[in-house]
Amino acid sequence: MCAEAFAATATGHSPRPVAWFAPGARLLIAGQAPGMRVHESGLPFDDPSGERLRDWMGIGRDIFYDRNRIAIVPMAFCFPGYDARGSDLPPPAICARTWHPQVMQALSDIRLTLLVGGHSQRWHLGTRAGVTERVRGWRDHAPRVFPLPHPSWRNTGWLKKNPWYEEELLPVLRDEIAKVLDL
Repeated sequence: MCAEAFAATATGHSPRPVAWFAPGARLLIAGQAPGMRVHESGLPFDDPSGERLRDWMGIGRDIFYDRNRIAIVPMAFCFPGYDARGSDLPPPAICARTWHPQVMQALSDIRLTLLVGGHSQRWHLGTRAGVTERVRGWRDHAPRVFPLPHPSWRNTGWLKKNPWYEEELLPVLRDEIAKVLDL
């Protein structure tokens, strides 16, 4: 359904869905959309953002990629492409509208959800607040939901300006992940 739109982007690519889930998963990582590296590898968060996310979670690749434990469902299953300036295009809303209700119904055992990035937070929380405000209000949603900034290198400055994130939120997040995944 997105082939023509993706072919018209600066990258001119074809759709390649990258979603990672199985019924029975207990932790949901609700991301934004795969990037170019993930598009090429077919493995979600198979890039420096994934390394940072796994560090935030306090787990390694073996647990992260265990579909029976962790579901990774982005707002758009395919890399949306780059615009003319080389920036990532936003996740096409048609993907979430089309597929998320069915996927969420199949994931009935989810006990913890990580909302990674603004697009995911808006969809799941239904609020127009900014990412900083949503992440700062993490206690309003914990222990079942944690809004997180995107783990991209582009957010390194945000992390430096908001040391409370690593000092206050991450220890609680890691504890909840350990409980939910029986680590």
